[in-house]
Amino acid sequence: MTGRVTHLSVPGHFGEWMQGRIGAQGPVALITLPVADHVRLWHVPQRRGLHLYGVGLGPVEVRRFLRSLGLDLRGIVRMRAQTPLGLGTGVSTARLVGLARVAGWQGPPEALSSACIASEGAADPLAFPAPERMLWASRIGRPLDHLPPLPRYEILGGLCGGPSFTNPQDTNFADISDLVAQWRQARGLEEFAALATQSALRCTDLRGPKADPTPRLVRDLGALGWLRAHTGAARGLIFAPGTVPDGAAALLRAAGLRQLRQFRGGER
Repeated sequence: MTGRVTHLSVPGHFGEWMQGRIGAQGPVALITLPVADHVRLWHVPQRRGLHLYGVGLGPVEVRRFLRSLGLDLRGIVRMRAQTPLGLGTGVSTARLVGLARVAGWQGPPEALSSACIASEGAADPLAFPAPERMLWASRIGRPLDHLPPLPRYEILGGLCGGPSFTNPQDTNFADISDLVAQWRQARGLEEFAALATQSALRCTDLRGPKADPTPRLVRDLGALGWLRAHTGAARGLIFAPGTVPDGAAALLRAAGLRQLRQFRGGER
């Protein structure tokens, strides 16, 4: 016997405004760049069995994760993401958040994030309603600070390079404690974009790739700055809303970026 199909969407992210260690020996933390409707799930309930399509996890892993939240799930689940796993767009966390919600989760985001970290060793803050408003310790699953709202912005970006899966034991990130301190005081979009650019450059200097075309695209298109997935392929140019030049997408494609995304965000 089958029941009514449930459909829901879960946000992902498109890299980070910044990511690094908070102090030379401190925890790895990030400020995410959320993007809506990144992962979609459909659930057809059945009395027996769990059948997963496109999730990238097996039934045993999913049941173990859901049991940690006191949940159970049976039936058919199909997932479709805007990008594949491992490209720095939050699909790994978003799928777990989506599975929990399909199974009926209505608890606090802190508990859901803790379950995601127990399952995978690291997680993005996608269980929270305003994930970009926190400095998020992605290996321990808690906010280190609450941050000011961002000005309105527009992102044009794409994927540069192949998969690079997060290793929870990897702490080879630049110290960004100085950038975080400035972020708390920033006001205009130009200031936020400049800080995001500094984080992206520090990451690129430390982790590569050496031939990243994004800084050149910033100059050619007059963007305010750029950001990146600090582990992964996502790259984004930062613009004030409505100022993306005509033909910008063609220049990104010519530079080798693929699966382009253009979206807006910010609160003021």
